[in-house]
Amino acid sequence: MQKFSQFRAFLAILKASFRSILSNPSALVFSFLFPVIFIFIFGSFGNGNGVQYHIALSDNADTSNEVYRAIKANPLITIQSFKKGDGGTDTAARQKALEKDKISAIVNIKKTTGPDGKTHYQVLDTLTNASGNAINVLGQIFSGITSEIELRAAGQSAKESVSSYVYSIRPYRNIDFVLPGMLGFSVLFSTLFGISFTFFQFRQQLILKRFYATPVSRMNILLGIGISRLVFQLINVLMLIGLGYFFLHFTLIHGALTFIEMSLLTMVMLLLLLGVGLIFSSIVKSDTSIPLLINLFAFPQMLLSGTFFPIDVFPGWLQAICRYGLPLAQFNDAMRKISFTGLHLWDCWKELGILAVWIILVYIIAIRVFKWE
Repeated sequence: MQKFSQFRAFLAILKASFRSILSNPSALVFSFLFPVIFIFIFGSFGNGNGVQYHIALSDNADTSNEVYRAIKANPLITIQSFKKGDGGTDTAARQKALEKDKISAIVNIKKTTGPDGKTHYQVLDTLTNASGNAINVLGQIFSGITSEIELRAAGQSAKESVSSYVYSIRPYRNIDFVLPGMLGFSVLFSTLFGISFTFFQFRQQLILKRFYATPVSRMNILLGIGISRLVFQLINVLMLIGLGYFFLHFTLIHGALTFIEMSLLTMVMLLLLLGVGLIFSSIVKSDTSIPLLINLFAFPQMLLSGTFFPIDVFPGWLQAICRYGLPLAQFNDAMRKISFTGLHLWDCWKELGILAVWIILVYIIAIRVFKWE
């Protein structure tokens, strides 16, 4: 009589669970298609010339001088025209555009003659308090242009107050920030929804109870179902990294080694989220409560963990909470350090240590609350 094999039973559960995931179209859409769309959208930010400021000229602005030509040639400024059909200026439309923040300023360029008999240029701009940062930026641009022209007219060269030496290491692209955040976003939501709903349905339909009555060990049952989900998520992450590298020029500083280290870090995060999903599936009374718990856990992390924008934009006290209290922040930081800055997995000991503490706490809770029926 053939001896019962726990390993063969584990492989059978793993295979069946993995096939059930692949047969679910929504799993493919939410795990791969949505992150791809987000990566292409957010990865295209910041690849142009920067923020554009739209201005209009006043009726008596002097446009026959080099100040006007310098303003027109500035890549940050677009001069918008408000001409009527008869060739005049539609002053009402221009004023309305300023008040509605469709343009940042109405600019007047004046040429005057000073007491020394020399020509001077003055730029007068009309703005509103809704113009925000444009007030300072446009002021600096206009001041720099007029100062440069007057110094050049006097036979002098403008002296820069700051002198920088930039040496080349590697180009930084917006995708180098976006892709690691999107990987964390994909792993977080897809794993939590997949694990939580899968184990809850298995418990409600008494599938776990029937498994429990078989000779298969309880650990193999949990591992077979859980690892199938983790393998599926890991495949998605590897595909997203490959997509970013081959089509969007995502930086893998050490090539294949960086790819392997990012995969290992993803496995650590997936292990943590597997435990969180087991907790959620065990403590809820109905499947309608699962999305609420997932959103309570995941949305603060999505917004505060550097997924879409740097943590540095927050106040200091909130930065401390983000950096040390949110596991997704550790994952995002470590991913960016490994992929772009050239650090290795063992250099990210702080991030891995915090994730390890989270894993220990999560599985202590999961062992206490997990239910087979």
